[in-house]
Order: sequence, then C-alpha cells, then structure tokens
Amino acid sequence: MNIPYKPLLPETKQPIIIIGASGIVKDAHLPAYEMAGFKVFGITNRTISKAHDLAKEFKIEHVFENVAAAVKNAPSNAVYDITVLPDQYIEILEQLPDGAAVLIQKPMGNDLTQAREIVAVCERKNLVAAINFQLRFASFVSAARYLINEGILGQLYDFEFKVTVNTPWELFPLIKEHPRLEILFHSVHYIDCIRSFLGNPKGVMAKTAKHPLKKLSSSRSTIILDYGEDMHVVINTNHDHHFGPKHEESYIKWEGTKGAVRAKMGLLMNYPDGLPDVFEYALPIKEGENEYQWTEVKLEGSWFPEAFIGAMSNLMRYKEGSDEKLSASVQDVLGTMKVVEACYISSKNGGISFDEV
Repeated sequence: MNIPYKPLLPETKQPIIIIGASGIVKDAHLPAYEMAGFKVFGITNRTISKAHDLAKEFKIEHVFENVAAAVKNAPSNAVYDITVLPDQYIEILEQLPDGAAVLIQKPMGNDLTQAREIVAVCERKNLVAAINFQLRFASFVSAARYLINEGILGQLYDFEFKVTVNTPWELFPLIKEHPRLEILFHSVHYIDCIRSFLGNPKGVMAKTAKHPLKKLSSSRSTIILDYGEDMHVVINTNHDHHFGPKHEESYIKWEGTKGAVRAKMGLLMNYPDGLPDVFEYALPIKEGENEYQWTEVKLEGSWFPEAFIGAMSNLMRYKEGSDEKLSASVQDVLGTMKVVEACYISSKNGGISFDEV
C-alpha cells in the first residue's frame, strides 16, 4: 500500500528570522530547515554569543543584537520563528510587523490566561500565527492520518499514547524547575495530536504525579479524554523508568472497526540518542474475516528533526495561499491549552472520595 506522509513544501521562498538560540534550535529547527532548503536570513538571542555560534555552524548570514534590529532589517516576506520560553512571547509578538507570519514554540503560554493573551495580541496585530506542535507532522502521525481519513481503519474507537522511559530532565534546565512540568511541556504534544484527529473532548480526567526522590513538579501523568461512549482515549506517561531498556515503551496506537495502527516513537527511548521508529498497520487477511496481518512500513524521518519541516511548511504554504488550513493556528491551539488547564484542575480536585461511596 502506498501511504503518502511527507509534507508539501511551499511554492515561494520565505526567509526565516529565528528568535532564540537554544538547544532545540541547534538540534531540530536548523537541521530541519537545512533539509528542506529553507533560507534562514538571520538569528537573534539574548545571549548574543549563542546566536553567533549557531550562525557560524549553520552559515546564517545575519546575527542581530535584538528583536527590534531583526525586524528592522528583515525582508518584507520574512517568517518569524520564536523559540524562547513562554514568558517572552508577548513582548516579542508586540515587536513584529502587523500581518507577519510567525511560528511560536510550544506551549502557548504557561497557563490558559497567558494563552488567551497571546491569541489576543496575534489577532490585534493580524499575525498569521501558529504554534510549533510538530508531532502533528511526524511521519508516523501523517501516515496514520491518511489511513484514518481514507476510511481504511473504519470507525476509530481507541486512541492511546503510552510512554514508559527514563527522561533525563537535566538536559532541559530551562524547564526542569517549572511548576507545571509533565503535562505542559510533554503530554501537551499528545493532547494536541489527539485534538488534531478528534477535535475538542467533552470532558477531561487527569492525575499528574511527582517522583519521591526527585525535585520535579511532576514526571508521570494519566489523562483520559471523554469523546463519548464509543471512544476510548488515554495518555499514560512515566518518565521515571530507571530499570533499563527491556520494558521501556513509547508508542501511539489507533484502533478502528476495520484495522489498527501502532507507531513506536523511538526518539523518546534511550534519549537523547533514541531508537528507530516503527510504523505498523493491521488489516484483515480476507475481507469480512477476523484474522489480521500486521504490516511494517519503512517511513523516512522522525519527530525530531524532520517533523519541524511540516510545521514551518504549513505556515509558509498558508501564508502564500497554497494551503487552505493553518493546522496549529493559535486559535485552534487555544483548545489544546484549555484541555491542559482542565487536566491540572482535575488533578488538583481529585476523583470521588472513597468515603463518599
């Protein structure tokens, strides 16, 4: 079976201005843009030496002292790529030209209030603004989306994310101390991916937990999203599996009335080196019978860095008019942030007390 999954690239050249020079820019943004042939016009960062280092490594022509200088010298059709932490988003967005295209790193704010403020600024300035939820564009997600949209899996009734890994949070010092660590900075990807398939849930049940020996606000979560009686949607994450690779897990599974898909997200295992992704689908051996055969399909690219091509491509194509929909627009992602907020409310309030039953 031929499964189209690669993103369509923009038809026009749109130079990129990168605001921020963190590790994710070096490891994902810039390698992805290099693969796609995107032109990075310039870069800026508060610690300007980091911007100079990346400019030298990736042959970026211009390094700007600050956002104002970057905007002043940017081409009129520039796309802005904001890669800093959420506290800086509004200050930066206010400096961009009205009507500009901008890709903003996830999450869209530290909480729902900040998310709404970000949307308000984007709408007031008429920005073509999207959030960089790259998982929507990962090869294994795009391939699954094709099978589902074509009806090949039938009616979807089960959607599961399972992550049992040892995550070295020390590699992310800027977010390690955040009071909303696991859901806001990790499971938010899965929440957003689910919404990209199913829309907004009817309700949310969640519990996020700490590890007794770690100074982290949370490192494990279970999230159940209510999409009605015929649909089971669950996210289970455990970043504290320190017991070797034998029983590590990292996958997405879609089950439908006609078939199923299982995608191993190898990136999260043995992090940061990762393992290969594995994409498999199951269909009946004979139509109308209940005996199924699993088929593995080799897909090119992974979540990091290749999926970053899809996120930027969609923004550029929407800006030029060749894509009708801006997939992760700030308006759409406001729904993701509402689910995140609901998760924290649910986790804090708890379920039905045992003594009440």
